[in-house]
Amino acid sequence: MARGSRAGDETRSDTLTVSPGPDGPSEPPVDWTGRDKPDKDKGPLGFLRELPILIVVAFVLALLIKTFLVQAFYIPSESMVPTLAVGDRVLVNKVVYHLHPPRRGDILVFAEPHPGPEDERSAWESFTHWLTDGLGVTQDPTKDYIKRVVALPGETIEVREGQVYVDGRPLNEPYLSPIEDVSSFPPHTIPEGMLFVMGDNRTNSQDSRSLLGDIPLDKVVGKAFVVIWPPSDLRWLPGT
Repeated sequence: MARGSRAGDETRSDTLTVSPGPDGPSEPPVDWTGRDKPDKDKGPLGFLRELPILIVVAFVLALLIKTFLVQAFYIPSESMVPTLAVGDRVLVNKVVYHLHPPRRGDILVFAEPHPGPEDERSAWESFTHWLTDGLGVTQDPTKDYIKRVVALPGETIEVREGQVYVDGRPLNEPYLSPIEDVSSFPPHTIPEGMLFVMGDNRTNSQDSRSLLGDIPLDKVVGKAFVVIWPPSDLRWLPGT
């Protein structure tokens, strides 16, 4: 009687072999592990081949972040002294006002609120502005502004010898420039869909009291929340 085979008698192999066919020997065994494949993608040359792709991917990601999430802005004037100085660069959160409307005390960036024909950008100007803003190197103070929200839609603002009143109540503003402001502004009710903004340096700021007027909400770019340049002045902005 034939002796049955047992599992312990079998010899196992991880290498696939092919039996000879009727026409002669078969192809040599195939190594499915890939150990005998030359590794051409490693080393300095492989990294250099991938470097342009990595740069392009990083650039595209940076532009997407700049377009939809965070953007850097250059401070071109003294209108926000002492909070922000000329040459400072800030990061602006472009998402926050999709979650809630602007609040009093916010420092926000907004586009030219009432553009005329001379303020319109060509396609090339729009593209270069988009790039330079993302790097925080734009110095065009006539296109984008940074100010502080002082009054909200439906509120009535008045300035008496430098003191701001909102709906008849004096506004506490510890962030103002130490330079005394004695200007006045008559009572004004903010229309729906608008904001009233002012610079912290009240004696040297073109804002809603004069040139800019009320700011449409759809012109708001986002909320400034941190100073990133110069490095010695790296800090969160109050109220962020």
